[in-house]
Amino acid sequence: MMGKYQGYEKYNDSGVEWLGKIPEYWKAVRLKHITNQIIDGAHFTPTYVNEGIPFLRVTDIVGAKNNSINMNNIKFIPEGEHNILSIRCKPEKGDLLYSKNGTIGVPRIVDWAFDFSIFVSLCLIKVRKQKLNVEFLQYYLLGKLTETQINIGAKSNTVSNLHLDKIKEFWTTLPPLDEQEAIARFLDYKTKQIDGLIKKKETLIQKLDEKRTALISHAVTKGLDPNVPMKDSSIEWLGEIPKHWEVMHLKRKAQVRGGVAKGRKLDKEKTLELPYLRVANVQDGYIDISHISYIEVLHNEIERYSLHDGDILMNEGGDNDKLGRGAVWKAEINPCLHQNHVFSVRPNDKRMSSWIALLTSSSYAKFYFFSRAKQSTNLASISSTNIKLFPAIFPPKSERQEIINHISNITAQIDHQKTNIKEAIELLKEYRIALITNAVTGKIDVRQVPIP
Repeated sequence: MMGKYQGYEKYNDSGVEWLGKIPEYWKAVRLKHITNQIIDGAHFTPTYVNEGIPFLRVTDIVGAKNNSINMNNIKFIPEGEHNILSIRCKPEKGDLLYSKNGTIGVPRIVDWAFDFSIFVSLCLIKVRKQKLNVEFLQYYLLGKLTETQINIGAKSNTVSNLHLDKIKEFWTTLPPLDEQEAIARFLDYKTKQIDGLIKKKETLIQKLDEKRTALISHAVTKGLDPNVPMKDSSIEWLGEIPKHWEVMHLKRKAQVRGGVAKGRKLDKEKTLELPYLRVANVQDGYIDISHISYIEVLHNEIERYSLHDGDILMNEGGDNDKLGRGAVWKAEINPCLHQNHVFSVRPNDKRMSSWIALLTSSSYAKFYFFSRAKQSTNLASISSTNIKLFPAIFPPKSERQEIINHISNITAQIDHQKTNIKEAIELLKEYRIALITNAVTGKIDVRQVPIP
């Protein structure tokens, strides 16, 4: 794809090994030499109030689009404390914020005019506007070579904290100012195109998920025979079900078991460290074991909290989309425990496992879990009592297996489509980073590229 863009006529060695050659009239300079200030925010937690001056942290800028702020959980501080913090660190419109703790390396241009302060997890960069275009700098910091600089000297590929001194020593390319502006305009245009394609593909995945839920919901509540006699389920939001099916509380067909709690103070001489599953491991229809955590448990607790092959894991809560979702445990790790925020549902008959797990993916189950959940800010949780009282639908055994096989075939096709779309999204993201990197390092000349 890069082949359609020409390079510059002449290049010189930048003097920086990992940067290589840059256009002959460009410079490679350290960030501290083309900025007026590079400083982090408050090194202490201020007093939080209901109304006051916004106090931004990493979580308030990560994930926000188009240099905006994530306002969902923003904190506020008294004006007096803000005034004191502003003496040392005063962000203003046109400055750049850069995350340096936790989720590191996210640049965000201050595109708003109201007063605010920042926490130590954010770095404030004030550029010398006669030398450096802030949009160009933002793109440079998004490029692949900034990741290279972050990892130089690191003991692992996972860096969770950046020191100010390291940020100050970052190398950046420095084209003439008008060329920086042209590169930034080009990247604004191209990244908007790429982001639009990504959004369309993400929307397609969402529609496939909705289709999957709809197909499962119809199959587990109406069956596969459109001409079967129906009866009232006696549950208002469920409606009619096949006449020969049964509805009963889940507790009549399975045991609902709680898990082990974290953070307990235990005598290490009496404990054993074992793998356990968390909410993040329980996805809708499958168990993700790519990241497994460990927990200390007493020897006499191991049997109580151990998972058995065929157990259905169901999430107690979290985000609304995680509430009650379930999947069958197939003993990929043995022994393995489960956290107290994940219920283990153990069917009286192991052959029921796949059916019960399928029920949890239906819209009627999701409605039940949501309607019975305790709600807090963006989070929900459901009790074991309500899990036990879940009105589960049971067809005869032969019909149940026929539905499971039918849904397995359809969902396999949907999952294959989703995999292909996700791979296409990853390629677009890689191309986006490569395009940014090549433009800000002069590997391609975009000055004359027409922009509508």
